[in-house]
Amino acid sequence: MAKRKLRVDELLKREISQILHTDYKGEAVYTTVSEVDVSPDLRQARVFYSVLGGPEKEKDAEKLFRTHASEIRRKVGKAVILKYLPFFEFIRDNSLERGFDVIGLIDELDADSKP
Repeated sequence: MAKRKLRVDELLKREISQILHTDYKGEAVYTTVSEVDVSPDLRQARVFYSVLGGPEKEKDAEKLFRTHASEIRRKVGKAVILKYLPFFEFIRDNSLERGFDVIGLIDELDADSKP
């Protein structure tokens, strides 16, 4: 079952990304689907997305997913054949910001240690 779950995760990630960047390309330019985590029963899916461009773009992406979530799910359902199509919960992934913060801290430590 674990291998199937991983395949479904990757398949849904690919399809959602493709739909975003073909059908909503004007609204989803700064948005990237970073991960999809489907529940073991394949009924729920958490879709993690990253946004580049600051707080204004984050609000635009949140609005996009809030208003078009059911339409995105319907389009994925036409492209992907599963017994149960999961309901999507879109969650902003802030791992990029955390990564930039860690790199900044490392750079500060490196600059402080040089004589």
